Amino acid sequence: MNRIIYKLWQDVPKKYAYQLWQNPDVAKYIHNNGMFSDDEVEDRVFVENQQFHEHGVQYFPIFINEDADEVFIGVAGLRPTTENGVFEFGIHLLPEFWHQGFASEAGQHILNWGFNDLGAQEIRAGHNPNNQASKKMLTRLGFNYVFDQYYAPTGLNHPTYSITFDNYKNN
Repeated sequence: MNRIIYKLWQDVPKKYAYQLWQNPDVAKYIHNNGMFSDDEVEDRVFVENQQFHEHGVQYFPIFINEDADEVFIGVAGLRPTTENGVFEFGIHLLPEFWHQGFASEAGQHILNWGFNDLGAQEIRAGHNPNNQASKKMLTRLGFNYVFDQYYAPTGLNHPTYSITFDNYKNN
């Protein structure tokens, strides 16, 4: 049985988006101000819903089952790119769920879904250069480093990784 439940942003309260993207320990890796404003959180949820309706993908809110309760732990999913068959992969977890295997578990589910259900040919991901845990998770999932790429939201060059369908099925 999977520990993780995936939902749609349209089906969960926005309080979870605020809880995640306004957490300074999370935001410092993905936002140059170290914090998303209320408007930026609202925009983020709007874009996630729009991407789902237009492309069938989003960074899904994820929860764990703890007895009868569902506990929000973060997001995991894909985003469309301008290239056909290529998606961007991402996971953001609340700090109290770091280093417990949730990122790798969610990552494996998202890769399976992307390659087996969506027909992805390649999935790409990047991480803040100061986040070594993300680097370890990506390489554990089979991603290979490709190059550093400037990421405007942090103002830093982020290491960028890729996994192709062929590498995934042979991994």
